Amino acid sequence: MRVLGIETSCDETGIAIYDSEQGLLADALHSQIALHLEYGGVVPELASRDHVRKTLPLIKQVLKQAGLDKSDIDGVAYTAGPGLIGALLVGASIGRSLAWTWAVPAVAVHHMEGHLLAPMLEDEVPEFPFIALLVSGGHTMLVQVDGVGQYSLLGDTVDDAAGEAFDKTAKLLGLGYPGGPAISKLAEQGDPGRFRFPRPMTNRPGLDFSFSGLKTFAVNTLTDNDDDPQTKADIAHAFEEAVVETMAIKCRRALEQTGLKRLVLAGGVSANRRLRQRLAQLANERGAQLYYPRPEFCTDNGAMIAYAGCLRLEGGQTEPLVIQARARWPLETLTST
Repeated sequence: MRVLGIETSCDETGIAIYDSEQGLLADALHSQIALHLEYGGVVPELASRDHVRKTLPLIKQVLKQAGLDKSDIDGVAYTAGPGLIGALLVGASIGRSLAWTWAVPAVAVHHMEGHLLAPMLEDEVPEFPFIALLVSGGHTMLVQVDGVGQYSLLGDTVDDAAGEAFDKTAKLLGLGYPGGPAISKLAEQGDPGRFRFPRPMTNRPGLDFSFSGLKTFAVNTLTDNDDDPQTKADIAHAFEEAVVETMAIKCRRALEQTGLKRLVLAGGVSANRRLRQRLAQLANERGAQLYYPRPEFCTDNGAMIAYAGCLRLEGGQTEPLVIQARARWPLETLTST
């Protein structure tokens, strides 16, 4: 089965074609970072308009890249949520309309399920069951994964997600957008012994996350010290270490609580080098295995949507002839294939 995947949940237009026998045939991505840079964050209306401009040209591009015609496509998968509702509706409208025009089935894909399954696009894939740390701009959660659509939420963020905290702290420090890469780069110049930020919610039981307090701690630290480049680098280092260590502590608890030996790291923040290093260390200490996608499949992309959609379509799931998107869509409400 060859599936066209469409991802338009936020500020990246991702298109890909996945073949159930041959694997990923083609993928393309358009990032809107330059568009939103001057605003210091994503402007939903601008994001939607840019998806309108880019989606169809990228579909034509990946078809050409794969050497395929529209008649070679057996199904269309598109991100239907969660995300920015206007952006989602662009992909859902185009995806569902193309499927109807081409007389092939369509399937709505959950954005976070796409991230969760992205490591399956690699040569070495995790077997079920496993623990997944999904960490992005809008989500930070720990999930026990027993199979496709078999998800048990172990922990979630009670306020800011990790990626959101990175963006807000980067803005405080006068850094560029997106904040994660900017803070990581500056943190390399920081003194690891100067500041120590708290590890939120690690002194109590449970697997939930909270990162809004770290932003406040960064504000106070900057206010109480000289506003010079080295101080900002030291704050960036302390902030990144606090986020990474907090997630490592929670992952350790999840592995201990479930007794599982496989840990998946996915989502935009999973590209963070320090986080990968720390979780690799944790996995080694626990006798566990760590899996994560290649960097280009950590951020939003069409390949993960095409893959997840292919699994759903092969399992018999299809969408009725309606165009529907959900800004909020709990992962644990999905059904198994």
